[in-house]
Amino acid sequence: MADTYDVLIIGGGPGGYNCAIRAAQLGLKVAVAEKRATLGGTCLNVGCIPSKALLHASELYEEAADGHLGALGIDVKAKLNLPQMMAHKAKAVDGLTKGVEFLFKKNRIDWLKGEARLVGPGMAKISGEAPATVSAKHIVVATGSDVIGLPGIAIDEERILSSTGAIALAQVPKRLLVIGAGVIGLELGSVWRRLGAEVTVVEFLDRILPGTDMEVAKQAQRILMRQGMAFKLGAKVTAVAKMAKVLKVTVEPAKGGEAEILEADAVLVCIGRRAYTENLGLDEVGVKTDERGRVIVDAHYATNVAGIHAIGDVIAGPMLAHKAEDEGVALAERLAGKAGHVNYDVIPNVIYTYPEIATVGKSEEELKAAGVAYRTGKFPFTANARAKTNDMTDGFVKILAEEGTDLVLGVHMVGPNVSEMIAEACAVMELGGSAEDIARTCHAHPTLTEAVRQAALGVDGRIMQM
Repeated sequence: MADTYDVLIIGGGPGGYNCAIRAAQLGLKVAVAEKRATLGGTCLNVGCIPSKALLHASELYEEAADGHLGALGIDVKAKLNLPQMMAHKAKAVDGLTKGVEFLFKKNRIDWLKGEARLVGPGMAKISGEAPATVSAKHIVVATGSDVIGLPGIAIDEERILSSTGAIALAQVPKRLLVIGAGVIGLELGSVWRRLGAEVTVVEFLDRILPGTDMEVAKQAQRILMRQGMAFKLGAKVTAVAKMAKVLKVTVEPAKGGEAEILEADAVLVCIGRRAYTENLGLDEVGVKTDERGRVIVDAHYATNVAGIHAIGDVIAGPMLAHKAEDEGVALAERLAGKAGHVNYDVIPNVIYTYPEIATVGKSEEELKAAGVAYRTGKFPFTANARAKTNDMTDGFVKILAEEGTDLVLGVHMVGPNVSEMIAEACAVMELGGSAEDIARTCHAHPTLTEAVRQAALGVDGRIMQM
């Protein structure tokens, strides 16, 4: 194995492996240092992929168990087989991680199995199966992120869980307390509620899904409460005491006040993630980081040290796999002398609860704060023919367009399959399209995507199906 490369990437997650593949396609000699036993990073191994496998399986289970299928004329008696559900999850993860390994071989990318540490300009030491010091013209830090813990609350992945433990429980907890009403908390809380747990979510802020369009967040909370999820907003967890059979959780008002004790069988801590930059040697080689430990880069992902770059969760911006992927591809193209670019105004965000939540662009709150004049078009799924025939009518599509130009500035959806539908909005926004462009585009009938067209018509006040 050669020890000199055009590009050395530290981290084999979505940002790292996509950067590697694109760089190799462009003729560069590439290696990826990854300490995990499998490629794919947090996303494929213990994040996006396994959680979506459980979300899908638990959604089907609830469809059968709560009688909804019976309403459609399908009588079944549901029985949970949790070991098989976990086996299905593991099979999905195994197939995808092996797929990345295959792509490395196909594109002649060297996988350096071990932990990498910067030791000088263009130099990194790899510890692991085959310790070595390698050199590269360009080094890319793509080490992703790690969970943020709560002081005084030790995660043991048995009863006090991070997201990693929460996708691997051997049995359904009777009572699950989730700390944090963000994406991860709501998704994993949904999984275990569907499978039979009583779920309570404690959130420090007075709302769920911080950063999401407020109308969307309120609608999502109403739906989740109707499904049986309980919320304690404006509250904080200050202690978790381990008893023999239960956990006693101390919850206090965020603004001060009398504490209460809640009992739970498991506690899920998901208050956010932080850039993973420990033991990389960044300080030793002089790479600057910000107050949150993120690597500081310029518009082309270059750090202050020549030849060292960073992408994904270790730099500023939303911690999303597809954001890291696009940055990795853009950087690879720039390193090969091409013009890679990421449009940060068109990065979609999806929350895989039921119904799903999908957003792209600016929220109403952001537009108001910036003083941007806009018009709104909104269409509910209750008036959509396909949603009605499928008995999936929760939610709506909302389009925000600039006053005067009609330029689409933001699209926000709550509803069935909106994770797939948001791509239409992204394509229109990427091409500088207007609400009228969507309204004038023929959409197949009956489909859920007709709700997007009707919302676009609503921007101009001419909804036809409501």
